Amino acid sequence: MNYIAENEQPIRIRVELGNRYISTQQEEKLKEMFANQQNFIVDHIISNVILKQTALDWKDDTAIKLYNKIIRSGQVLNVIGDLLLIGDVNPGGKVVATGNIYILGHLRGVAHAGSDGNKSSVIAASYMSPTQLRISDIISRSPDENAGGMMECGFIDPSSDQIIMDRISHLARTRSDLSVFERRIING
Repeated sequence: MNYIAENEQPIRIRVELGNRYISTQQEEKLKEMFANQQNFIVDHIISNVILKQTALDWKDDTAIKLYNKIIRSGQVLNVIGDLLLIGDVNPGGKVVATGNIYILGHLRGVAHAGSDGNKSSVIAASYMSPTQLRISDIISRSPDENAGGMMECGFIDPSSDQIIMDRISHLARTRSDLSVFERRIING
């Protein structure tokens, strides 16, 4: 029988399973087993393994959706993951993605990247003249004096929390994480 002083704090532990899977029921039983031992509390159970369905869902959420079409006034194209649109978004048309938006064509309508709250998303277009840009919950529109520029992108400036426009080549210098997009295109 273990003797524990009244004012002694319980020992918090983290169980690392490595490449072993544990079900919710097994996890509860493991926590209960440690709880039955005096002075132990399981804080975290960590496993490197996920269910196949979870992996497939993650793949769907991060996949690049390719569309070859024109988004006309009143049409909305809504995708989960990144959007690569080969075509135009006309005034009154709208494209929405939980990830990045890349448009090989004219963006004259509305584009909303990071619709699930991802502020690191970007919007890039061959010809940028949107009626509105949205990244996460931040909204911007084209300045009145700007007729639109070739190969521009919009992204959130972390210092001002506003959408700024720059040449698309700026992304190559500042957002090396977007090279994942290039690898996904090459590797399918």
